[in-house]
Amino acid sequence: MNYCFITLRSLTMAQKAETLLRRNGISCTLQRTPRWMEEQGCGNGLRVNCEDIEECVRLLKRNNIPYKRVYLRRENGKMEEMAQ
Repeated sequence: MNYCFITLRSLTMAQKAETLLRRNGISCTLQRTPRWMEEQGCGNGLRVNCEDIEECVRLLKRNNIPYKRVYLRRENGKMEEMAQ
């Protein structure tokens, strides 16, 4: 199953983002990032449904919650960065 993954710089920012998204009716799961993402300075992220990604990014920007990148995880397990 495809899903989107939003990376954030710190656990605190990831928790704030999770609270914001859930308060706005968006289902999300806080997760550690894969090892290769940690090397880029992204240790935490949120797994969200891809159909919600535009609303997620809009809410994060509007509420000044900085995020790093947004990825699409394909069914084959590969992750590719999405344009924002």
